[in-house]
Amino acid sequence: MTEFRYTPILGAAEPDSTEYRRIDTSGMDILGWGPRRILSVEPNVLTTLAFEAFRDISHLLRTKHLEQVAAILDDPEASSNDKFVATELLRNANIAAAGVLPMCQDTGTAIIHAQRGRHVLTDGDDARHLSRGIYEAYTHLNLRYSQMAPVSMFDERNTGTNLPAQIELHAEGDDSYDFLFMAKGCGSANKSFLFQQTAALLSPKTLLDFIVDKASEIGTSACPPYHLAVVIGGPTAEYALRAAKLASAHHLDNLAQHGGDGIGYRDLDFEEQVLNRTRQLGIGAQFGGKYFCHDVRVIRLPRHGGSLPIALAVSCAADRQARGKITHEGVFLEQLERDPGRFLPDTLPDDLAEPAVAIDLNTTLDRIRAQLSGHSVGTRLSLTGTLVVARDLAHAKIKVRLDEGEPMPDYLRDHPVYYAGPAKTPSGYPSGSFGPTTAGRMDSYVEQFQAAGGSLIMLAKGNRTPAVARSCRVNGGFYLGSIGGPAARLAHDCIKRIDVLEYGELGMEAVLRIEVENFPAFIVIDDQGNDFYARDQQPLLTIGRRP
Repeated sequence: MTEFRYTPILGAAEPDSTEYRRIDTSGMDILGWGPRRILSVEPNVLTTLAFEAFRDISHLLRTKHLEQVAAILDDPEASSNDKFVATELLRNANIAAAGVLPMCQDTGTAIIHAQRGRHVLTDGDDARHLSRGIYEAYTHLNLRYSQMAPVSMFDERNTGTNLPAQIELHAEGDDSYDFLFMAKGCGSANKSFLFQQTAALLSPKTLLDFIVDKASEIGTSACPPYHLAVVIGGPTAEYALRAAKLASAHHLDNLAQHGGDGIGYRDLDFEEQVLNRTRQLGIGAQFGGKYFCHDVRVIRLPRHGGSLPIALAVSCAADRQARGKITHEGVFLEQLERDPGRFLPDTLPDDLAEPAVAIDLNTTLDRIRAQLSGHSVGTRLSLTGTLVVARDLAHAKIKVRLDEGEPMPDYLRDHPVYYAGPAKTPSGYPSGSFGPTTAGRMDSYVEQFQAAGGSLIMLAKGNRTPAVARSCRVNGGFYLGSIGGPAARLAHDCIKRIDVLEYGELGMEAVLRIEVENFPAFIVIDDQGNDFYARDQQPLLTIGRRP
């Protein structure tokens, strides 16, 4: 009989090396209980820690993440578009760090993963107190409410607080209460995938090819460069997905680096193989190049002999997470970078010196399309003038009108449409953080809308389906890609005015008219149906005219 030995699947092999800052708060005491020293934690401590965490991660990034972004500018193998995106992301981080505009307009679903030690005493209503801190952050700061509550099977309403949150509380450890706080926007959250495979996949080339192929299908709509996590195995499918999310936040970096006895471990060699292959895809940091991923985490877990779950998850350009802890010494939160401006270069790299093609949006749509027709996919643009903003709910309402025989609204016939939804507008600002949303969610509307004379120039982030390229070829349309990630930068520097056109009751999903200046974009799909991201063509990495 094999001797009993308990081994946690995700047991850490190395101590936590995170740097923390102290949170000043009262409400903790040390109680004597027999030979034990019990750490008593009052509700306000949990509320304060959660508020501080979600304020920080909405505006600040980890220093290591910013170092990786800055390193792109010094890499001679990086494309000019890699460097352009990296520069915009650093500018965005610098603006967001001021604490007014959040780094991303999608301020995300609030997620807390926590482990409470056996010598930590609370009133037992921890999720409520943590939720109160989330509520205070989202209602008092310039963040966006994105949580939809079902009223019936087909009707929903925005909760107006960004609650409920996803809060997972585990009993583990001794005399500390440990936390991981995450704000997960829909772009990267929608790119978590589970594949139920079998042991037939467990050969070096087959497994590597499978992972790289599935990673490439994530595309650019979740705002690369990514921190990619891959989990191979797991006692259940849901365990694999949970581990992938934690690994994408670098929360499992301290795992052992070899297997045995039922433990999960990191495979550093396989991580390097996957990373190298992703850098050969040509997708790059959104518009072609090398930097599809900053790094890769590969976690190998034990599994049932008849099942091989494989989970993929990413953390995006808005790499929003922080650790926290409550110990006998006090309340602490991970120290994030408060001076990201130090990573900005004094001057732009030489290959970014060439100006973008200026597009005047304050003319007819036909003239704008004629100007775009003179340039190839991959061309970098600078947009100035009027855009109409409409996204999921507005598109659904307009489709109902078209289905009932009503005409396409003039605003979608006369102006380019920007798929986006802003965060709250700070006092004295024309706009809250206002980056693009994922274009693919509007793909099903494009053929009908373009046939009715609308959406002939679309602006958003990420790749589109082949049906969109076909519709653009048939109807003379264009899809322009904006950079996913620099929402604070766009609000601060590019968006000059916002007016509500229709459906004001939808809040951040209302139809808006905005005035922009030097708004950065790229031609992704042109009126000939050429698609920058199509697999059967090489991405164009420099500005150029169609031959």
